[in-house]
Amino acid sequence: MIVPVILSGGSGTRLWPLSRKFYPKQFISLVNDTTLFQDTIMRLPEDASNPLIVCNEEHRFIVAEQLRQIKSRNKGIILEPIGKNTAPAIAIAAMSLLNGKEDPVLLVLSADHLIENNKKFHNSIKIASKIAENGKMVSLGVLPRKPEIGYGYIEVDNSKKNEYYNIISFTEKPNLKIAQKYIDTGRYYWNSGIFMFKASVYLQELKKFEPEIYSICKKSWIKAPKDLDFIRLDNEEFYKCPDKSIDYAVMEKTNTGAVVPFDGSWSDIGSWDALWDSKSKDSNNNVSEGDVILSKVKNSYIHSSNRLVSVNGLSDLVIIDTQDALLVSSKNSSQDIKYIVGKLKNSNRSESDHHRKVYRPWGYFDSIDFGTGFQVKRICVNPKAKLSLQKHFKRSEHWVIIKGVARITCGNKVFKLKENQSTYIPRGEIHRLENYGNKTLEIIEVQTGAYLGEDDIIRLEDNYQRS
Repeated sequence: MIVPVILSGGSGTRLWPLSRKFYPKQFISLVNDTTLFQDTIMRLPEDASNPLIVCNEEHRFIVAEQLRQIKSRNKGIILEPIGKNTAPAIAIAAMSLLNGKEDPVLLVLSADHLIENNKKFHNSIKIASKIAENGKMVSLGVLPRKPEIGYGYIEVDNSKKNEYYNIISFTEKPNLKIAQKYIDTGRYYWNSGIFMFKASVYLQELKKFEPEIYSICKKSWIKAPKDLDFIRLDNEEFYKCPDKSIDYAVMEKTNTGAVVPFDGSWSDIGSWDALWDSKSKDSNNNVSEGDVILSKVKNSYIHSSNRLVSVNGLSDLVIIDTQDALLVSSKNSSQDIKYIVGKLKNSNRSESDHHRKVYRPWGYFDSIDFGTGFQVKRICVNPKAKLSLQKHFKRSEHWVIIKGVARITCGNKVFKLKENQSTYIPRGEIHRLENYGNKTLEIIEVQTGAYLGEDDIIRLEDNYQRS
């Protein structure tokens, strides 16, 4: 039996400002009407079982909602309290699926890859599955189309034509000159990060080469409680785990490794240049999205989220305009945008982690305006949903109902408010906002106070098990 394991823990920093820590690229509709995460689920082979998802705890409700949108069943959603790379994530998945009766073949997939030829992909999976059943640890190697500095490479012994090849070595992202040499030899494939192996084989090899990771993951799994649709790892144990990829931890060391070639269109969408490469272009080789006007522009990627962007007389650029951030970069340097994100983090800028619109399990809020001592938000609450029962020590709030009917708790009072009605929540007062109707509730919230940070929330009761 093939069990897909979907790894969805990436933050996609090189696609900033569209991709951010708390809403990264795998959950965004970048190439079509569905997200990369949803596309990964929908391209699974028909003979595969329901997938097991491994994701960051912060993304749990996004994952659950996007699975619901495509009506996908799953074997569970494992929550990592902190990202520790792929080796621990796969170990936890293997431990959860291995039992006395079943030792499934795992199909390990990243949630943020673009694969455009499903038939070729399924054929490669079919070959890899047979090899994995015989105890091999298989990696799908993508036949390189050009020298690419954004991918790792796998060297194989392909002196004889076969369905799979033994691995000689793994190489991290090379410079352009070395990448060209790799391609010229004909022995190198792009490392896709797609793997197949039996759960027992992976755990056996991990225990051999990385006993510390194996031991910590086992303790984290044994102590993992389950609530709603989520399996939460033990925080105290998992924080101790080394941060290592499956390549470093196992694949570079094992003598059971093999590569099955995949001769199809594949990309990890790891940069704006890679996304530009995957999209349809105009007669001047431009990709333009949103309200964009171009004049004498060539070989560029221009995206507007909410306003007119006009560009004149420029080439080879990436221009990404969102509601709260503007990126302008040379297309050839788009791999380096992660350094911009690093500077934002070092400066404690919220733009590194959040969009202006922030999603919550009950809906979302959009920060419309702010200034000294005030902030204005548009809050939308899903039907039958409610915020936590909470209080704030440093701010007061004014609520105006725009659409729908709200049920308000304020201190000892519980009352309804309709459109054009308002209420005031004093600082320190226990309060709650609920929508028990069948339509989205929309309000405008005006916060006033000396400090307006999101961490000024004391939750007394919550439907979503948030602390």
